[in-house]
Amino acid sequence: MEFAALVAWVLAAVAGGYLLVVWSANGGRSTKVTRFPILVVVAHPLAAVAGLAVWIAYLATGTAGYAWGAFSALVVVILQGFVLLTRWLVGRGGRHARGAEQAFPAAAVVVHGLVALATLVLVFLTALKVSRV
Repeated sequence: MEFAALVAWVLAAVAGGYLLVVWSANGGRSTKVTRFPILVVVAHPLAAVAGLAVWIAYLATGTAGYAWGAFSALVVVILQGFVLLTRWLVGRGGRHARGAEQAFPAAAVVVHGLVALATLVLVFLTALKVSRV
């Protein structure tokens, strides 16, 4: 389960990296209309990479504290992702849907979110399992 979480985390990172590239290639923050707060755009991937580093530390040591630390980081990342998702959804059908985020393929957004959710569940279950030992 630990390595399934690692694979899921890496897949979520790849999908998220793709979305970041699409956003940047379409003007990113320089577009006149965007619903994405720049702080969240920057903090979301940074927190995800930091959490992944903590997860790798857990895999290397087997220490339950690292597993729970990675889970905590994922909770923050998913909350930030939810902010981005809701703003993307509002913009998709609105009359101000001109931001760089409108170029996101819906399938990529769905894959990123579902794999991130699977990662959260796998990390949580692993942290529970390690804590019971």
